[in-house]
Amino acid sequence: MDVIYVLIPIVLLFGFLVVIAFIWMAKKGFFEDLDGQGSRILMDDDDFPDAPKHPSTASEVSNEKTSQVSSSK
Repeated sequence: MDVIYVLIPIVLLFGFLVVIAFIWMAKKGFFEDLDGQGSRILMDDDDFPDAPKHPSTASEVSNEKTSQVSSSK
């Protein structure tokens, strides 16, 4: 029965941390566009031919664009 004196403060602390995390997330805008993420995953990326497929290719594309801009000057 003595364990209840340890568990109650732990649960209260955990609940307080959850409320703080919820308030922080609401202020940062995590709950503003709930439908956008669901619809963006269904969209096809082939509609944008200039969009890079992978993050590693994004750096290559940006390097190519900067080299083209610097060579045209």
